[in-house]
Amino acid sequence: MAAKTTLAENRAKIEQYRPQVAAGGVQNLINGIKVPAYSGRTFTTLTPIDNSVICEVAEGDASDIDAAAQAAADAFPAWAALSGKKRRDLLYNVADLIEKHAEEIALLETLDTGQPIRYMSAAAVRGAENFRFFADRAEGARDGLALPSDEHLNYTLRQPIGPVGVITPWNTPFMLSTWKIAPALAAGCTVVHKPAELSPITAQRLAELVLEAGIPPGVLNLVNGFGETAGKALTEHPAIKAIAFVGESATGSHIMRQGAPTLKRVHFELGGKNPVIVFADADLDRALDSTLFMIYSLNGERCTSSSRLLVERSVHDEFTARLAERANKIKVGDPFDPATEIGPLIHPDHWEKVNSYVGIGQAEGATLAAGGGCPAGLEKGNYIAPTLFTNASSGMRIAQEEVFGPFLTVIPFDDEDEALAIANSVDYGLTGYIWTQNVTRALKMSHHLDVGMIWVNSQNVRHLPTPFGGMKASGIGRDGGDYSFDFYMETKNIAIALGNHRIAKLGVG
Repeated sequence: MAAKTTLAENRAKIEQYRPQVAAGGVQNLINGIKVPAYSGRTFTTLTPIDNSVICEVAEGDASDIDAAAQAAADAFPAWAALSGKKRRDLLYNVADLIEKHAEEIALLETLDTGQPIRYMSAAAVRGAENFRFFADRAEGARDGLALPSDEHLNYTLRQPIGPVGVITPWNTPFMLSTWKIAPALAAGCTVVHKPAELSPITAQRLAELVLEAGIPPGVLNLVNGFGETAGKALTEHPAIKAIAFVGESATGSHIMRQGAPTLKRVHFELGGKNPVIVFADADLDRALDSTLFMIYSLNGERCTSSSRLLVERSVHDEFTARLAERANKIKVGDPFDPATEIGPLIHPDHWEKVNSYVGIGQAEGATLAAGGGCPAGLEKGNYIAPTLFTNASSGMRIAQEEVFGPFLTVIPFDDEDEALAIANSVDYGLTGYIWTQNVTRALKMSHHLDVGMIWVNSQNVRHLPTPFGGMKASGIGRDGGDYSFDFYMETKNIAIALGNHRIAKLGVG
């Protein structure tokens, strides 16, 4: 979407798409056919902008999941047998179609999630990049290693694990769906996708584009519904060999229990309470920009947000004063306005959760330095002002629990050891951000932080070949690059004797 697009132009365009979505609703897509739920039940999805109805959504359950899983199982042999080159070409077709419809996808994503259009425009393009990245690796996905010994030639190869389930969240759902589905298809797996019930619209659009690209029916199937019914049925289904899930840590625990009887492989990208650690010697201007971006962009609804700010005490007061001044100037408003920096939260219930932490922080004795509550004039939607608490301590709930909104807690520290202790004091371990000019300190802190990913003197800049994932309650496994293929594929070792090596003889006296 061009940067010059105005609020009025975006509003006019979404009003062209919205009646079409409302008329057709969101259906399931099983074996290449759009179908209602077998039960006939639907649920309503709302736009968080003003909580008006967007459309009705098929409410799938175990029957729909069973049909989708069977379609994926039936399609698997032919898709797995297709050459990597042919899969590559088909995935390139998907990427081309995503780019062709990027404006439509971005507008629908903003309508469905409340995420500002300035970010959703890039998210749609990133979805195409995900498909191209893994398309380029499809030909080599099965490659292994040669591991010779004196008497045998060992070599490994990888083969797709089978039909897999992908369960995606409601924050930036299109991009995150492509992040999971593209490597699964490149590996030769077939997929049953269960998107979050709060943001189902672009999942249907992705499934339609996959079909249009020439990928055979049954390779990607879509079932909408709730976690307690459709999600549970997917995680328990015997035809589904693995589950890739992005969402809350508590839900990850449920999925592990549900998948245990069928010994499902799982990959979990879960919650975070990520520290950004700012030392006095850092480039404080850049650290300030990065801190603000990593907590307040995407409405604060992202697992990698820097929701805890640890600042060395000697610069704490100056840094937090500048932070509060900037936070109070962040533009909250209509997410279709290219100038908007924070839009509405996904749902009224989530707004209540995030806003409840304002009262919790005040009761705990922290200082509310910015935000809290709904900005004037935006009461129809799920809007909350960017919130900042200072003078907090590590044991407070606002410093321990994932809020998942534009909500930042600031904690002072005196030295490296204290910063490290505070950073590691939570149940989560997804990301960490370190700001310092001292290389030795940066390396030491990086080696001892209990997190899966660290950025030094940088915001989160995703490089697709690198491993993505967390420690502790933040997840299990890694994806990105070949790490994704380690999940979606089985590794097989083949040993061939090089001669007449000794074989022990039994029963010969």
